[in-house]
Amino acid sequence: MPPLLQIRAVTEADLPELVRLDAEAFPSGPYPYFVLRQFLDAYGDHMLVLDDGASLLGYVLATAPNRDLSWILSLAITPGLQGQGLGRRMMSEILDHLRSEGVKEVWLTVEPGNDTAVLLYRSLGFAPEGTPRKDYFGPHQHRLRMALLL
Repeated sequence: MPPLLQIRAVTEADLPELVRLDAEAFPSGPYPYFVLRQFLDAYGDHMLVLDDGASLLGYVLATAPNRDLSWILSLAITPGLQGQGLGRRMMSEILDHLRSEGVKEVWLTVEPGNDTAVLLYRSLGFAPEGTPRKDYFGPHQHRLRMALLL
């Protein structure tokens, strides 16, 4: 990772940049502002951002542990920086954080045709749970559930 990039905890002041980044990373379905606002309030201790000193270039969001389980709700990297290992670095950081809290299992969902993301998650130890689930997030929004034992 270039030395000017820092992975750090999210702050409330990051919200406008977080909204911008999410819209760039997920142009066909970004989270609405109010959802990111509530994620910040509910899971801010489990959200990391990638900061270059001027703007946010990535974020990862996990749920607070429920017993021994946590979910990764989102991983986003600025489109022009994807494929440079930044998503792997962010996932490793959040998984270390969850592990330190005693989390035993982490789940996530991914669009089954997103081969790059599926390969990243597999390389981190996530395994598919069955076959892709049709219409998981609504019509034509199929998802593959993946799990990792920590």
